[in-house]
Amino acid sequence: MKTIKYGLSALSLAVGIATSSFSFSALANEPTLSEADYETAKLQYFQRCAGCHGTLRKGATGKSLEPEGMLKKGQQRLEKIIALGTEGGMNNFDDLFSEEEIANLATFIQMEPPVPPEMSLEQMRSHTKEYVAPKDYPTKPMHGLNWENFFVVIERDAGKAAIIDGDTKKIITHIDTGYAVHVIKGTEHHKKDTAKDVGRFWYTIGRDGKVNKIDLWQTPDKMLVAETKMAYDARDIAVSGDGKYVIAGGYWPAHFVIMDAVTLNPLKVVSTRGYNTKGEFINEARVAAIYTAPNESAFIVAVKETGQMLQVDYTDLDNLTITSIASSEFLHDGFFDPSGRYFQIAANASNKMVVVDTKERKLEAMIDVDSLPHPGPGANWVDKKCGPVAGTTHLGVGLVSVWGNDPIGHPDQAWKLCYEVETDGAGTFIRTHETSQYVWADQLKHPEPEVQQSVQVFDKNTHEIVKTIRVTTDPGKAALHMEFNSDGTEVWVSVWNRKDAKNPTGEIVVYDAKTLEEKTRIKGLTTPTGKFNVFIRANHKT
Repeated sequence: MKTIKYGLSALSLAVGIATSSFSFSALANEPTLSEADYETAKLQYFQRCAGCHGTLRKGATGKSLEPEGMLKKGQQRLEKIIALGTEGGMNNFDDLFSEEEIANLATFIQMEPPVPPEMSLEQMRSHTKEYVAPKDYPTKPMHGLNWENFFVVIERDAGKAAIIDGDTKKIITHIDTGYAVHVIKGTEHHKKDTAKDVGRFWYTIGRDGKVNKIDLWQTPDKMLVAETKMAYDARDIAVSGDGKYVIAGGYWPAHFVIMDAVTLNPLKVVSTRGYNTKGEFINEARVAAIYTAPNESAFIVAVKETGQMLQVDYTDLDNLTITSIASSEFLHDGFFDPSGRYFQIAANASNKMVVVDTKERKLEAMIDVDSLPHPGPGANWVDKKCGPVAGTTHLGVGLVSVWGNDPIGHPDQAWKLCYEVETDGAGTFIRTHETSQYVWADQLKHPEPEVQQSVQVFDKNTHEIVKTIRVTTDPGKAALHMEFNSDGTEVWVSVWNRKDAKNPTGEIVVYDAKTLEEKTRIKGLTTPTGKFNVFIRANHKT
């Protein structure tokens, strides 16, 4: 038996892990890679695969990729799956990776996965930096622009966030952030303890666990005011209602961290490892979603693999009160109902929407839906029959599921499916606005380019699709994620430049929300993903 040791240098580039080493034993008939190919495949797995399949490859939204099962599938079948994707929601990767890279990835997932190290609070604090001292923050906007109609845009593969003026459609600046920012959230209006200057400060969380603080009142060259790092791999972030704290959750290590919102200094770390709803201990218990309850002084923390919803009271960090609410695996992303009381979140591998009552701190309902629900930031609207409703797209099927979410005014319809709308392909995001008669859904997870490049719009009253919009026809590009502007008159749709992700050939296409006609295109962006309108997000508009 030959023991081979490889360093973590490639993964270090992606997640900032201090150089370490691990070893595995390779038998003569086991899959092998050269050290260089192994490091490249490991980095590519982290960047493109770990989010769905897990760092340790035990599966969640995606299937388990542990070596025993992968060896049974074999090299050729694995290469085909990676290249072409599946109807069940996995993208094709033949437009991102070469044939050689696909072959190496197929070999890599047949080998034992490397285990990254842990991270201490002291390590996190060593990354904290202030670029603008809080005493030097301006007392009014320094640029004379309508900052409440700014869009904060993730440029995924560039490791940047773009700030775009929603009035002029001009890019104000590109801000260096962590690798593959997943979410950007700002201060929001809160029932109990609303922060000052609501919507002014925004916080990013990257796939490398890096946190950035952005001040929209600064001149463009000074908008990045602080940063820190709270994990090696992370997905979500939120700001307390009083604006004092920021919380971010780790995919690895499995924990959440509460930071000072002014300085970003990490204050408290809490492990999320524990038992799932079946009584099994889960080591890779990743934090999938974090939100601030609009009516309560609490964060909502969803632990993907355990199916536990944690309601974390942030009023006393020294005596932290955490209520654990058992629901269903595997929790992913969600949104509040219009009242701000009920949090609706996808347990996508269980094919359920979970509803938590944040006032009573208990499980309210679980709604059976179709394959792999994925609402993204979600959508609430009013239906003629069912009253207030909410909806989700699905990663595994072309379908929008709609359920009642008003247990006070419409108790007979609450937490029951109202209707479903068939779409051409599986999707990742759904959006609407209170002034719009339409609901928009993307189809990013369909493997066919024509479908992947289109979004579909259906009428709230008739439940019929009124238009399929081909957002782009460029080879290797895809359409995803919709966001309305501040007054609901426009819908912005992102175009990913999947083929050459390091060049700024992505764009945002702006549509008239009433006529559904294209108005303009904002170019010069790299894989623009989520985009968040300041007014819409600060005021919980859906």
